[in-house]
Amino acid sequence: MLFLRETDREKAIIVGVIHSQQGRELLVEYLDELELLLDTAGADVVRRMVQERKSFDSAYLVGKGFAMQIKEAVESEDADMVVFDDDLTPAQVRNFEQLCKTKIMDRSGIILDIFARRARTREAKTQVELAQLQYFLPRLTRMWTHLSRQSGGAGIGLRGPGEKQLEVDRRIVRKRITTLRRELEKISRQREIRRSRRKDLFNVALLGYTNVGKSTLMNALTQSDIFVEDRLFATLDSTVRQMPHSGQENILLIDTVGFVRKLPHHLVASFKSTLEETRDADLLIHVVDASHPYFRDQMKVIRNVMRDLKLDDIPSLLVFNKIDKIENKEFLGELKREFEPCFLVSAQRQIFIDQLKEEVINQARAQSIKARVKISLSEQKKLSSVYEWAKILQKKYEGGFVILDIEFPVANKRWYYQLIESPDSVA
Repeated sequence: MLFLRETDREKAIIVGVIHSQQGRELLVEYLDELELLLDTAGADVVRRMVQERKSFDSAYLVGKGFAMQIKEAVESEDADMVVFDDDLTPAQVRNFEQLCKTKIMDRSGIILDIFARRARTREAKTQVELAQLQYFLPRLTRMWTHLSRQSGGAGIGLRGPGEKQLEVDRRIVRKRITTLRRELEKISRQREIRRSRRKDLFNVALLGYTNVGKSTLMNALTQSDIFVEDRLFATLDSTVRQMPHSGQENILLIDTVGFVRKLPHHLVASFKSTLEETRDADLLIHVVDASHPYFRDQMKVIRNVMRDLKLDDIPSLLVFNKIDKIENKEFLGELKREFEPCFLVSAQRQIFIDQLKEEVINQARAQSIKARVKISLSEQKKLSSVYEWAKILQKKYEGGFVILDIEFPVANKRWYYQLIESPDSVA
């Protein structure tokens, strides 16, 4: 992968549109976030430009007159790129490039660029490359033009697959996409094997908007040293750590990739195998940055993600992080009352972490599973052990076997899997 050198900060103009579905206040919030995304990608915003429209223009998204104003701004600011908060069609990108003679991108392209910079493992790099190639496929003509002007490090939007893939024709790129999909299928199967090895443990997945402090919270709960940085998308790969405690329950915490508004659908699809970690969880922890001015909107994004991933039936805890950054203590009381039951913590300063940890342990002990097992009557030792970790709901005899309907805590499921995987027992 090619990356921009940290000293080569690019200058960007960002553009937003006010319309019937997006008022001025909401747009300001989106542009604030887009500016953070660009800072993470290695660019400084030198100007914001906003237009109010009833509908998008098919040629320029904005009106032709406003497009000319953007062109003039590019020249006066000597900008390296123009970034739109809304997704652009390939035709709109080409039209603006011909008009402004500079790099034209949208929010999706910036997010993909950040993911390319953050990818570390083979799985993450494969997922990002696939998403980028699918995004860039209809834009290959402009990419060739930009690449021919490169002299040295790649700029924003050109990281990831690199020149080799972007200089070849569409047929070769499509072939590469097919190859990456097959590789991801293989990686997904390997991940499934790893998940199956954890099936007898109590799995807790951390979900949340990007930069809410999930990794810091995981470090606090597991006494680990996972990479933490105050930047968007610091974590791309799922990280798994065991939570130490004095009880017998084996509890694993899984830190997942953060989400953001308008996340490119190619990226979500590419990270399918990573996101599948959450579907196998016994408990979800929804982490929220309580100090963020728009935390309610961020919560809505995560709730929509949970709904899309069909996670609604998994028990969850709502955790408001970064309470140490809130000076108005009355606000914390209001937060507690509004979202009860919830937890208010500071992962960075270890405030109320023990209470949260205790609740995770309680959840592990409280959740139960119902099952039916068939055990040979000759296996008396095995039969008696079931009474130690499960409640017998019903018992009947059939031939040389006893059939038990049982109920047991999720935390005891390792004993259940040991039982059904033995040759003389049938689930």
